[in-house]
Amino acid sequence: MLGLPFSSASASIDESLCTHTDPILLTRELSKLKVESLLGKMKQKPLWIFGADTVIATNEKIIGKPKDREDAAGILRELSGKQHNVYTSMALYNMRKDKMDIRTCSSVVYFAALTDADIDWYLDTNEWQGAAGAYRMQGIAGCFVTKIEGSPSTIVGLPLNEFYAMLKDNSYPFSA
Repeated sequence: MLGLPFSSASASIDESLCTHTDPILLTRELSKLKVESLLGKMKQKPLWIFGADTVIATNEKIIGKPKDREDAAGILRELSGKQHNVYTSMALYNMRKDKMDIRTCSSVVYFAALTDADIDWYLDTNEWQGAAGAYRMQGIAGCFVTKIEGSPSTIVGLPLNEFYAMLKDNSYPFSA
């Protein structure tokens, strides 16, 4: 990815173990657990390990990944015609310094009012599966987004500008 010993934490963790009701604390914990999970599993330790997690919240109520199609439909009805917050936390572990840097970014997403036909059409795409808030803005659900306050890359799950700043602040050797 970046040309040096670097791993991205896509390791599966049991998200139910995190019981935070604050979306920022939850994403921070999950991103850290992803890094720690990967760190514990690797035989050859990379110099850098990165993990991220994204959570959707309305009125500070966390909306997770839908359990099934019916749950996804309910989530989309809840988001329909309203705004919601998206929080993405990133954890970067520097092996040389034995240091973890965790940062959180947020954006506000405004959804168009969705009809039952809109929701059924979207659910038929199966794009909602495994997605926080039952949608992926970078996909078909982008047509439901009427306005964004903040960074689109935060909503997608990797705040690019903040990730770059995080690497720079942690002396990541881009030129190596």
